[in-house]
Amino acid sequence: MVKIAVAGGTGNIAGEIIEALLSKNRHQVDYKDKASLTNALRGVHTVLSFIVVVLDPGSVAQKNLIDASIEAGVKRFAPSEWGSSNVTAVPWYVEKETVREYLREVNRERKVLEYCLFQCGIFSNNLATPHKTAKHLVPIMLPFDFQNRRAIVLEGRNDIDSVTFTKVQDVANIVAEAIDYEGEWPVVGGIRGNNLTVGQVLALGEKIRGKPFAVETLTLEDIESGNINTSWYPVLEHPSIPKEEIESFSKMALGGTLIGIAKAAYTIPTDEWNKLLPSYKFADIEEFLYEAWAGKP
Repeated sequence: MVKIAVAGGTGNIAGEIIEALLSKNRHQVDYKDKASLTNALRGVHTVLSFIVVVLDPGSVAQKNLIDASIEAGVKRFAPSEWGSSNVTAVPWYVEKETVREYLREVNRERKVLEYCLFQCGIFSNNLATPHKTAKHLVPIMLPFDFQNRRAIVLEGRNDIDSVTFTKVQDVANIVAEAIDYEGEWPVVGGIRGNNLTVGQVLALGEKIRGKPFAVETLTLEDIESGNINTSWYPVLEHPSIPKEEIESFSKMALGGTLIGIAKAAYTIPTDEWNKLLPSYKFADIEEFLYEAWAGKP
């Protein structure tokens, strides 16, 4: 049994993964400055980071965590990914690329820290918003609003763009299994639940909710010019977003999410962990959503 450390793990995906790890008798550790963090990490085998990247300008905290991990002799490191594959396509994920480059740089001459970018797309659980389908994950409203049978999509791209949806419990279980994986971690660690085109998401929503969706469209030009004149927008309430900034961030996030979908940011192109753990059965999105919406008005 190896010892792991969890940094920035205060909720959402972190909570789900921590619970899966604790069920296997693991525990987390806090971190502060680099020196104290190095001391805290001595004897630790694996570090999992859940630092909120938009609250870490310049990725100072994660770089310190990486440096401390190397100095302390940590074997494995998972940076704060847990979502997008193409992080440069999503404005609030750009610091993830900073961390990716830093990890490449510290390992350039020789491998000093084994690491994996755990990527899983969008959590299927968010299609059940506002209903909570996981113990820790805070449901986030998407442009696909199953509750109110409506959606906002990019014009003419329903059969072009796709999204990977993976249940958060599956991600947590895979990470818990990855801790015990005896082989070398892949640098890119795709976790792929279900790939759906935007059109398939809408069709699934209408099938499960029993009525047609009211679909509004935007163009890339609308978004780039800030001309988002839809009758509604997904309100994003997340622990990392101050209440006074929710409205402005939500409107920005709608455009960013749609552009991200168009740039395949939420499509996981490879499924490394599916292949490395072939006996694991992922939740079927249709079965999950039928259960999540059963008896709901």
